[in-house]
Amino acid sequence: MRTPILRTVVATAIAVLLGGTSIAEAQGVLTIGRREDGTTFDPIMTAQNVDFWVFMNVYDQLVRVDRSGTKLEPGLAESWTVSPDGLTYTFTMRDAKFSDGSPITSEDAAFTLTRIRDDEGSLWSETYTIIADMQTPDPKTLVVTLSASSVPFLSTLAMPGTAVVSKAGMEAMGQEAYAENPVASGAFTVKEWLRGDRVVLEKNPNYWEADRVKLDGVEWVSVPDDNTRMLKMQAGELDAAIFVPFSRISELEADPNLKVQLDPSTREDALIINHTNPALAKKDVREAIDMAIDKQAIVEAVTFGIGEEANSYIPKGALYYNDANLRRPHDPDAAKAMLETAGETGLTLNYIINAGDEVDEQIGVLVQQQLAQAGVTVNLQKIDPSQTWDTLVAGDYDLTVNYWTNDILDPDQKTTFVLGNDVNLNYYTRYDNPEVTALVAAARIEADPAKREAMYVELQKVAKADVNWVDLYYSPYRNVTQTNVDNFYQNPLGRFFLEDTVKN
Repeated sequence: MRTPILRTVVATAIAVLLGGTSIAEAQGVLTIGRREDGTTFDPIMTAQNVDFWVFMNVYDQLVRVDRSGTKLEPGLAESWTVSPDGLTYTFTMRDAKFSDGSPITSEDAAFTLTRIRDDEGSLWSETYTIIADMQTPDPKTLVVTLSASSVPFLSTLAMPGTAVVSKAGMEAMGQEAYAENPVASGAFTVKEWLRGDRVVLEKNPNYWEADRVKLDGVEWVSVPDDNTRMLKMQAGELDAAIFVPFSRISELEADPNLKVQLDPSTREDALIINHTNPALAKKDVREAIDMAIDKQAIVEAVTFGIGEEANSYIPKGALYYNDANLRRPHDPDAAKAMLETAGETGLTLNYIINAGDEVDEQIGVLVQQQLAQAGVTVNLQKIDPSQTWDTLVAGDYDLTVNYWTNDILDPDQKTTFVLGNDVNLNYYTRYDNPEVTALVAAARIEADPAKREAMYVELQKVAKADVNWVDLYYSPYRNVTQTNVDNFYQNPLGRFFLEDTVKN
C-alpha cells in the first residue's frame, strides 16, 4: 500500500469512529509542496510568484486570463464597454460576494485600483497612473477614465496585483492584518498561515463559481530543499509539488504512481546584475560578463536540454518577441581582454544563491567556473530563499539568478518592471537609461500595432546592447502530482486553476 492510501484509510476509520467525515471528504484537501513560504496576501505589496500563485485562488479580478493563457475573459466584471476614443471603460459587476458574505461592489473595485495606483507601498503604481478618474454611479457600475488611450489597459486589469479586495474589510482590519488573513473574493479562503511551514486554504462557499470548485481545501507546504520535496512526493506525503528539478524529471516520469507536467510557460531565467557596483556600472564590464557565460552549456547541463537559450527579456512566443535579437558569442578570451581594457583586472563579485535550490546552485557553480576563465572571481553565497527578495530590494548583491513569468498578455508589464525605471528600480538591478524609460512609457500608449511592435523590438535591442541583465534560458513549468490528482495545471502566465483540480 502507498502511504497516502494507508494514511487516508486510517484517518477515515478514526473519523468514522468519532462520527467524523466520509472518505470523499477526507480526500478533499490537496497538499502542494513548494520551496519558500509566501510574504503577504496584500496584492499590491509583492511581485513574487510565491505570493501570486497562491493568492490568485484566494482573490478574483475584474478581468482574468483564460485557461489557455492567450485571451481575456470576464471575472468579477461580467461585461464592459469602451468609448470610441479609448479613454472611458464602463464595467458591469456581476452578482458576487466576499467570503464574509458581503456583496462585491463597484466601490470595492475602485478602492482596489486606487490602492495599486496611489498607495506608497504599491510595487505596481507606475502602470496604473494612467487612470485619471473613477466613478461608481451604482454598486454594479464602475466607470474608469484614462488620461490617454492605453492598448494594454484591459490586460493590466488581469495582473495579480489588481485582485479585488474588500474596502470595508481593509478599512476595518488595517493593511497589515488584512495581508495576513484577507477577506477572499476567489475560490478559497485563508484558514491558517503557519509562517515558514504552510498556508492552509479552504473552499469559499460564497465564491460566485463555488459549484466549480471540487476541493475542500488546499495546503501549500514549504519544503525549501528540492531533493526533500521530491522524496516526499515519492513517499506519497504530498499530493503535488512544483519546481521539479530538471535532473529528476526522467526518474519521476518512470514512477507509475506519479505524473509529471511540463506546461508551456512564459518563464525566463536571467542573471541579475547590480548596476550600483562601480565595476558593474561599466557597460563594457557587463558585456564581458555576458560573453564569458556559455548559455548553451547551462541549458544542456542544468536543464538537460529541456530549456532553450534566451536572447531577450520578452519570452519566446510572447507578444512582440524579437527572435532576431542579439546573441553574443561565448568568448572568454575576448571577455578577459575587455575587462583589462576597462581597468577591471582581477574583478571579484558576490553571487547570491537560494540554498536548497538545485538548479540555482548548479547555475551558480557553472557561472563561477565560466567567469573564472575570463579572470573574474565569483564568491558564491547561499542564503535562505525567504531572504532573497529582501536582499535584491536592499541591493546587497552583485550577481544572482532570478526568474520571471508574465502575469498579463501584453509586454507592458514586464517591460515596465524590467526597463521602465519605476519603483522597482528595474527588477532591482538599478539599470538606468532615461531614453529607454521614455520609450517604455511611449510604447504603452501607442495605438498603432505596427509602430508599437517596432518600439518593443527597439527596447529588446537596447536592453541587450546595454546588458541590463544576462538572458539565460526559457523553460516550461515543471510540476508533479500523484496519479489520483487530475487537472493540476498552470497556464503560460503561471496561474494554477485549483478550482478545477480533482483529487480522486
